[in-house]
Amino acid sequence: MTLKKYNKTNFHKHTFCEFIEVDTNVIPNIEWHYKSKSGSGYCFTDEGVYRISNHWGRAANCRWRLISEIKNPNQKERIGYAKWTDFYPNNETESFFYVEVNFETKEATFQHKNNPNYDGKAVLRNASETAKVIRQIKEILESDTWAKYLDFDDLEQLRKEIITKLIQTYTSFAEIKRSLL
Repeated sequence: MTLKKYNKTNFHKHTFCEFIEVDTNVIPNIEWHYKSKSGSGYCFTDEGVYRISNHWGRAANCRWRLISEIKNPNQKERIGYAKWTDFYPNNETESFFYVEVNFETKEATFQHKNNPNYDGKAVLRNASETAKVIRQIKEILESDTWAKYLDFDDLEQLRKEIITKLIQTYTSFAEIKRSLL
């Protein structure tokens, strides 16, 4: 399978990408080549693109995440950088995404199947199915009301088992709970 090559003429059309936050002091005199209607600025290089914006996540028909030390990067303008090779195709119907969970921080997120870290263990879903599974995982991680009628010794272990099944199979949360009754 040949991967599509992205550049300054097509990176903004139905893509998924993770930008890495860049300290503004590192690039103080950056020249912005393009400004979008929503106010985001873009600077193109041969290797990739810088984006300055106060909104990350869904951007038109794209899903662009900013990897930042800041918990909510949408509060003020931040600069991110991504290589052209970091852009992957995105649409609402194809099964491009898988779910990752960090049990220490109790965070669930999604990633693209073309990510070099994808090991094939997690099942692939389209965007809306992925969002639904992430909502369920957050419920499992953040509350215990879902476990009210289940018989278990170790809630944390039960959480990990259920979440692993949600990530690695197409079994629904309701089916998993029923199997534990």
